[in-house]
Amino acid sequence: MATSPSSLDRSPASASRRERVFFGGMTIAMLATVIAGFGPTYYFSSVSNSAVELTPALHVHGAAFTAWMLLLVAQSTLISAGRVDVHRQLGVAGAVLGACMMVLAAYVPISRVHAGVMATPPGVSVAVLLAIALATVVVFPTLFGSALLMRRRTDYHKRLVLLATCELVLAAVARLPGVAEGGPAAFFGITDLFVVALVVYDLSTRGRIHPATLWGGLFFIASQPLRLVVGASGPWQSFATWLAS
Repeated sequence: MATSPSSLDRSPASASRRERVFFGGMTIAMLATVIAGFGPTYYFSSVSNSAVELTPALHVHGAAFTAWMLLLVAQSTLISAGRVDVHRQLGVAGAVLGACMMVLAAYVPISRVHAGVMATPPGVSVAVLLAIALATVVVFPTLFGSALLMRRRTDYHKRLVLLATCELVLAAVARLPGVAEGGPAAFFGITDLFVVALVVYDLSTRGRIHPATLWGGLFFIASQPLRLVVGASGPWQSFATWLAS
């Protein structure tokens, strides 16, 4: 009996292939976004005449976050190749790298505010930008920590890792040409398109939003206006002023 195209599309092999293509494509899109956003000021600064002085701290910060993005693509590739054993071994390195990145994610913005060299988008104060940046040390560990706890549930794990990486991609999106001028609404909104892509994928393949996408995505998106509220508050403004003094 011949197999219909529709039944082929619903086969486990076809579903697995769609999953590999989607999640692999997401990691590559995120890496491309990071390269595009930080290209002029970091990756290609020697030829772009960037005004940003790359201090040792920025070099270490950039190298660590680049390593994360490359590791993300490598991990996705290993799963596609069926090398789950190597994927798990590299996962230990990823956990250590994630912890190191959070130290850098706190140190770099605080040190730059203190040095008076924090570049702000139009209409965004230093205090608000500091709140946006430091929220990373809460949002990323929460999502990535949840991914580690759910590492045996691959459907949860891969979604939570992508959502955690959205937090890292946010800074690159803010540096894309023309985005900073739109303020937080622009760079938050564009970054959220990665969450939207996850939602669309879930709906098209599962008929409903996966719990990891739903709750992890809501947590990431809800943190965005909260950062603006905290950044505009009196105590935080006082803290930022003290830090810059």
